[in-house]
Amino acid sequence: MTTLYETISSRSHKNTLAVDLLVVLAGSLLMAIAAKITIPFYPVPLTTQTLVAIGLGLALGPARAAAAVLAYLAQGAAGLPVFAGAPANGLGLAYMAGPTGGYLIGFVFQALAAGFLARLGWGRSPVTAVGAGLIAAAAIYPTGLLWLGVVIGFDKPLLALGLFPFVLGDLAKACLAALIFPAAWSMLARNKG
Repeated sequence: MTTLYETISSRSHKNTLAVDLLVVLAGSLLMAIAAKITIPFYPVPLTTQTLVAIGLGLALGPARAAAAVLAYLAQGAAGLPVFAGAPANGLGLAYMAGPTGGYLIGFVFQALAAGFLARLGWGRSPVTAVGAGLIAAAAIYPTGLLWLGVVIGFDKPLLALGLFPFVLGDLAKACLAALIFPAAWSMLARNKG
């Protein structure tokens, strides 16, 4: 199936490499903006980035969404202050090596998971969009928790620090995706042409 972005770009006849690159850049900037919308929390801050990573996947599909997240990570690795708490909490690779590093990599897996599910049509109905949101939300935790354990120690309560506090937020983000993306598909269906 086609993604939301592919459907819109084919209707407008603006599906060029330059447009794709601009969309990827815009997605990376959305990730940077979402990083700055934070709720202070230890050891990993709460941000709206998971919602953006999932949304990028549902809208753009796996390749473009992952490219947008990778562009965001490249900007951060290069020392731009795009990460949550940057520059106060560090910049570049030093920041990425901290407790949030695994979650940063996990954003790529979120975007990929949501993108693959979008290809299956999971963003088109509220029920499947919630499912896609939940599956994609969970995709951040393997790398996030593993890296958190490496950084702070596996003897620490990793699930209490790096999973449980985020579950309700992830449920809310999945429900928000279930409202946004089926509504967008519905609008597209009404405005064919």
